[in-house]
Amino acid sequence: MSPVNDDYRKKGLVSARHRIAMAKLALETSDWIRVDPWESEQETWTETVKVLRHHYNESLRLLQSKKEFMKNKWPIERSTEDPLSYQHSVLPELKLLCGADFLQTFKTPNLWKEEHIKEIVGKFGLVCISRAGSDPAQYISESDLLTQFQHNIFLVKEWIRNEISATQIRYALCRGLSVKYLIPDSVISYIAHHNIYTEESERKNEGDLLQPLKLHNTTVNPLND
Repeated sequence: MSPVNDDYRKKGLVSARHRIAMAKLALETSDWIRVDPWESEQETWTETVKVLRHHYNESLRLLQSKKEFMKNKWPIERSTEDPLSYQHSVLPELKLLCGADFLQTFKTPNLWKEEHIKEIVGKFGLVCISRAGSDPAQYISESDLLTQFQHNIFLVKEWIRNEISATQIRYALCRGLSVKYLIPDSVISYIAHHNIYTEESERKNEGDLLQPLKLHNTTVNPLND
């Protein structure tokens, strides 16, 4: 999980330090999901493709370090038996996990650069989780670009639907309603202690443009060439 930088300027976006702390609390019992603060710690908002490049390069660096460790651990004569040897090495894969409605954002004018969409979908790939009201297969079929790389877009259907909405949880908190059993108790306690989600916090960045809309000057919709 990579919380976005505060400079993204989304309405109601609370400080990254709070979002990271809450994510860590929520994942305390997970042995396979972790929070990475790198994106949120940059001086300004970082484009998604650059975040993916960073994490991919980190994966390569860790793999290389593990190879070096294994080479030093086993004698040279046993190197052919080493599953992490150069002869048997497999490059890591990195994919962007998202809700199915994320595909729709590629059609938003000025939100994405065409070359970034190509790299995200073509080089890395997407794993899209089904979401009520979204038809990812239709989004793909309506886009020549997404259709070109549909082999790298994996659609995951949730057979037990989880329609919990972060937006609705924030609205409930603003109204003083209970969100118990919707999010971990540790997160609820953190929110209460720091008085995070209030009517005032929901107005933060109100009227501001998202940072990518400010930076991307193109007026061409890349999915409707």
